This record gives sequence, structure tokens and C-alpha cells, in this order.
Amino acid sequence: GCARDWDGLTCWPRATFGEVVKIPCPQFFEEFTSFLQRNCTQEEYWSEPFPPYTIACGFDEGSSKGPEDQKSYYSAFWRVYTAGYAASVTSLITALIVFAAFRKFHCTRNYIHMHLFVSFILRAVAVFTKDAVLFADETMDHCLMSTVACKAAVAFFQFSILANFFWLLIEGIYLQTLLLLTFVSNKKFVWWFIFTGWGAPTAVMLTWVLTRIHQQNTGCWDDDENGVVLWIIKGPILLTVLINFIIFINVIRILVHKLKSQEGGGNHSSHFVRLAKSTLLLIPLFGVHYIVFAFFPESTGLEARLYIELGLGSFQGFVVALLYCFSNAEVQTELKKQLCKWQHQEYLTFTHKHGALSRETSPVNYVTQLSLLDKISPKRRTSVLQDGVTTV
Repeated sequence: GCARDWDGLTCWPRATFGEVVKIPCPQFFEEFTSFLQRNCTQEEYWSEPFPPYTIACGFDEGSSKGPEDQKSYYSAFWRVYTAGYAASVTSLITALIVFAAFRKFHCTRNYIHMHLFVSFILRAVAVFTKDAVLFADETMDHCLMSTVACKAAVAFFQFSILANFFWLLIEGIYLQTLLLLTFVSNKKFVWWFIFTGWGAPTAVMLTWVLTRIHQQNTGCWDDDENGVVLWIIKGPILLTVLINFIIFINVIRILVHKLKSQEGGGNHSSHFVRLAKSTLLLIPLFGVHYIVFAFFPESTGLEARLYIELGLGSFQGFVVALLYCFSNAEVQTELKKQLCKWQHQEYLTFTHKHGALSRETSPVNYVTQLSLLDKISPKRRTSVLQDGVTTV
């Protein structure tokens, strides 16, 4: 028969002589409804795909992008989300250092922010790792690639996504708790949040890995998944997105009520401005933008999905760090105080060193030391006089 074959776009499974293999168009293209076929010929060679990719997969030479154009487009998009994740990692690590370095910021709210920052960092690192392991070598045969390293990279990628969505959910739950309850037991809630934020993704991930090993242990675990395997990961993510969206709507409702009660129905434009600011701050924190495509099939609006989930999503960590650390008035005040303190210490150190050096190198210093010695040492003065008489 014919061995498995990677034609640069699709992996064709092993086939017996005379067998016709039918597979859907790869996700590289925008159209997913058509199918490709290849025949294992008498000479045990694969035939050319029919219909050709240009006809079956949603483009033609005259009206749409060919494979090379598609490849160039996704390559440019890869640069965009790589830059986004790099900016996010840099800003998030800096924000973590700021929150950890200043004791003033050690509180439940910032502890939750820090765990969210770590989940964003893990997600960015997982994307970089997956790209390096799976896509660094363009000549790699993806049909034959099924190593422990590539499976571990994909599993780590899935875990980081789960952890990120769960910590987005915890941010939403904590904010809702603060708005509804007048007193919150911080220590009690923090440990429950930590257990849920990291424990739930770990449990889901272990379930997914075991199911993959026993039911669909193919390739690098990055291929199309069957229903059960797919929903082990997708189900919890959709649940967190849905709950967070409901919390987001409820928080906006509470904010509207509080704004109206504070200003007693005064200037509506000021109400709108304050509400708009609150909403814009909450969108990246809750990950509300993921609701747009959450309940649609993966093939729906591929380009728009890429822009929202990869393009905007890669910069989400940067925006969260900017809004909840660097733009925070308390953080700015504390950083300014620390900067002034460092500058003052540097000035005192410089002045002390410069003054000491000046005193040590001045000729007057020797005369001053001798005069002081004479004043405080009567014996020395007497001995000098006696030496003078003897000399005479």
C-alpha cells in the first residue's frame, strides 16, 4: 500500500492498494466544506489530489489568494502576535516585580492580579514553545512527527490557556464579591481562589492527556480532535467565558446603580463617561472579547477570529499590566517616592564621599589636626617646651 504522506499542506494517512482516501480541506484555508481525494495507485504511489487545492479549498488564481499568499499572510500575522506576546511578557514581569517589591501592594486584590499575570506569562511562553517545537522547521514531516517533546509542548499550551481563562474568571468572581459583600475574609478567599485557579486547569489537563493517550494518541496532539477529546478542553473554557460575561453584565448593572445613587440623577454625560471608563477597564480584565466567537464552530469567520483571539489576545496581557499596575495612581505615587528616595541617597553618598576626599587632601587639614592635638593633650605641650629648654 501507500505510506503516510505529508504534501506540505495535509497529512494523508496510510492506504491500501486501490483505496481512495477522502479528507477535508486543511484549516490553512478559509473554506472547510469541500473535500480532497487521493488514490493509492497500482504502483503504490499516491495520485495527485482531486479536485486540486485551487478548486476544492475555496480559492482560485484569478479571484483569491493562493497557497503562497496565504502562507505569507499567516507569516505576517505570526510576527504580529509574537510582538504582542513579547510586549505582554515584558510588561507583566515588570508589574510582578513592582507588586512583589513593595510591601504596600501585598493585599488580596493584588495577589489575584499577580496570579493572573503569571497565567498570561505562561500562555505567552507556551505559544513561543509550541511555535519553536512544531513550526520552526518548514521541511518537517508532520505525518511522522509524534515525539514526547511536541506532545508536551501542546499539552503545556492547552494548560496555559485553561489557567488563563480560569484566572480571568476568578478576577470576575472576586470583583463581584467585593461589590455585593461589605466584608470579605481575605485569607479564606485567597486560598480558595489559588486552589481553583491552578487546581481546576490541572485536573482538566490530566483528564485530557489520559484521554488522548488511550483514545486518540496521534501526531503531536495538535490535529483535529473527536467530540469527547475536544470538549474536555473546550467545555470548561466556554463555561468560564459564559460565566464571566454574565458577571460582566451584572457588574456593569451594579456600577450604573451606584453612579446614579451617588450623583442623584445629575449630569447624564458624566454618568456615561464614568461608566464607559469602567467598562473599558473591565473588558480586558474579564476577557469579554472572547464571547464574540465562543459558541461558533472553529471554521466560522477565521480571519476575524484570528484578529480578535490572536491579534488582540496577544496584547491582552500588556493592556492588563498597563491598566492595573502602571496606570494605577497608588503604584505611580509609590514609584515616584522610591525614585526620590534613591536620588536623595545617591546625592548624600556623593556629598559624603566628595566632602571626605576634600578634607583629606587639604593642606590646612594637617595644621588643624596639630592644633586640636595640642589643645586636648597637655602632656604633649609640656614635652615640647622641655625639648625647647634642653636644646637651648
